[in-house]
Amino acid sequence: MRLKLVFAASALAALIGAGSCIALVLGVFSAKALSSPSLLVFSTLLLPVAMIVFAAIFVYRHTARRRKLQALLTTLIATLLTLALFVVASILSARIAPTEPTQPAGPHVAS
Repeated sequence: MRLKLVFAASALAALIGAGSCIALVLGVFSAKALSSPSLLVFSTLLLPVAMIVFAAIFVYRHTARRRKLQALLTTLIATLLTLALFVVASILSARIAPTEPTQPAGPHVAS
């Protein structure tokens, strides 16, 4: 098996796919679009899927033996790396703009 090819293609697919999706969502769309996501925001998830499929096809075409296994490994590793990048991006973007809880408008009673 060409494990270097599998890992390199998986990492590259995850980085390009998830990176472009995260950059589009955080850079182009406003915070209002993120609080009530529309079909346009969800359509950015097609970028990581397309990159994962492209990487799996690339690995399948550039290996001689165990093609299906290596394409499946590429798909699984790239999917896990993509999900990890999404989780890291959501954690980091939540810490950039923390929201303060609002105080009630009524009178305060000390106990």
